Amino acid sequence: MSGPSRHYVLAAGGTGGHLIPAFALAAELHARGHHVALITDERGAKIPGKPDYLTTHVLPQGRIAGKNPLNWLKGARGVLKGRSMAKRLFESFQPSAVIGFGGYPSLPTMLAASAMKIPTVLHEQNAVLGRVNRYFAKRVNAIATPCEDVDFLDARHENKVTLVGNPVREQVLSLREEPFPDFSEDSLFRILVTGGSQGARILSQVIPEALAMLPPTLCSRLQVIQQCRPEDIDGVRQRYAHHGIPAELATYFEDMAERLAGAHLFIGRSGASTIAELTAVGRPAILIPLPYAMDDHQVANTREIVAAGGARVIRQPAITTEDPDLLTGDKRNALLREQGAIFDKMAKDICLQVQAIAKNPQTLANAAHASWNCGYPKAAKDLADLVESFGAAPIMDVLRVVPEGGAPARAGEALARSVSATNKEFAQ
Repeated sequence: MSGPSRHYVLAAGGTGGHLIPAFALAAELHARGHHVALITDERGAKIPGKPDYLTTHVLPQGRIAGKNPLNWLKGARGVLKGRSMAKRLFESFQPSAVIGFGGYPSLPTMLAASAMKIPTVLHEQNAVLGRVNRYFAKRVNAIATPCEDVDFLDARHENKVTLVGNPVREQVLSLREEPFPDFSEDSLFRILVTGGSQGARILSQVIPEALAMLPPTLCSRLQVIQQCRPEDIDGVRQRYAHHGIPAELATYFEDMAERLAGAHLFIGRSGASTIAELTAVGRPAILIPLPYAMDDHQVANTREIVAAGGARVIRQPAITTEDPDLLTGDKRNALLREQGAIFDKMAKDICLQVQAIAKNPQTLANAAHASWNCGYPKAAKDLADLVESFGAAPIMDVLRVVPEGGAPARAGEALARSVSATNKEFAQ
């Protein structure tokens, strides 16, 4: 334990992207002897991977969105109810600080912490500051970022910014020092494909066709592991069987960390947790950002790893999500033609990129090393250091802040910022 035991509350939206880093921070704070509680919504409470010791409180999220005023009123009532419930929790739990990981479910909790003048820290997972985190940026005591350049992060808040990276699961982090799997011109070529909870369907349609286009000398060495939606898995299995490509398919892999460590190449979306895990283990990737992601944040997430040479990006055109089987006649035929043209182009692009990155063993090894260099293996520890600086006795020179006019710096090298400035702002 790094000092007296304290209480901390984590507030996170109901998706794995928000909750995985929250779980990692909870594990680090728990290991240091602190008491940690999680506030999320019903969906977040069901996300796998939550530590047994992490007490979870479910609050109404009250999302205020859309154009219907009735939905605004309903959302506002939910936010106010959630804020009142969070206040009652804080009165009994007495947190030293509240850490927000973004997402609408974190909104009521962060409002309650602000109203009660409890020190607050934001952690942003994406290279674009999320809507809720954007709202609280001027109100919090500290902002932890995943990379040097974060869109929509106002320069006026740079004195609050600490670069920590994205915390990842210990199962993933423990594989960081594992060597890249042997790869030669006649060895197996293992590819891991995932699509996340959104948009896996198009990858299920495109990836088998893309890999079948590879030269026979490369295609014959393929060994594919792919995560699919339950409704897609039979069709994907038939596609791979038709092309004679060995493929292991599942809707969920319990040992995903080991699957990633054993892969030579990853193909999939570019969510924040995906990028963090790829760079933690050091695996090259072909990334296909979700075209409908808020503020195009999945494209922004790829900037650092692509610039380093650890990944390549293929942009997916935005296409209608309408199901052709629900249409008839000319409308159905027109939609099938549109989707078919997009799928064909994507398959060809993926094929070319796989060939380029796997054309010789050294090219793939260089990409793996570049990916590894982009990792932040101390992210959970650095974020915990930042969090511990609040609600404790005055601490030594353990954190580094952004120098005036400079870029965000990694945690661990300068004075922690005082909470007094933000508390004065709340009082105004």
